[in-house]
Amino acid sequence: MKNLSRRARVATGAAALAVAGAAVFGTASANASAPAASAPAASPAVSVAPGATTASTHLTVDAATRAAQAALEAAEAENQRVTVAVVDRNGNTVVTLRGDGAGPQSYESAERKAFTAVSWNAPTSELAGRLAQTPNLKDIPGTLFLAGGVPVTARNAPIAGIGVAGAPSGASDEKYARAGAAALGR
Repeated sequence: MKNLSRRARVATGAAALAVAGAAVFGTASANASAPAASAPAASPAVSVAPGATTASTHLTVDAATRAAQAALEAAEAENQRVTVAVVDRNGNTVVTLRGDGAGPQSYESAERKAFTAVSWNAPTSELAGRLAQTPNLKDIPGTLFLAGGVPVTARNAPIAGIGVAGAPSGASDEKYARAGAAALGR
């Protein structure tokens, strides 16, 4: 048998791979169009029994935006640069407004304060006081035990949290968060 040049060997190998690949691809394509004998038939969705679910109340996006805007306006009236976050009952952010000139840390802090307030259905200033008895609370992911977060309730159940961050004190942050919550009662 004659020795082939390197170029000829590469070309021959490529051609052989192409033929083998086409044969495999053709077989796979043919099998893909055939119905699988072992595939289970799709079953319809199962409806749960009455009483197996609960309903919860959530703020609308419009209400959350109104609350955030009221909190931001209260801060701006006192020349404070803050970020306001409103989270739903599950701690998911509904709206965040970052005021002009608010610090970069204020965004995450506002969300975490709102999350903490709705999680415990208490203002974060009150919760910060609980750290003396239970210091491990601060280790729970997503929480921030600094004043500036307030819960929003409906029928005595928490439905949202409003967090404000960026003012010189937590007391000011909480005052602005309360102004946002108050806007929901109007």
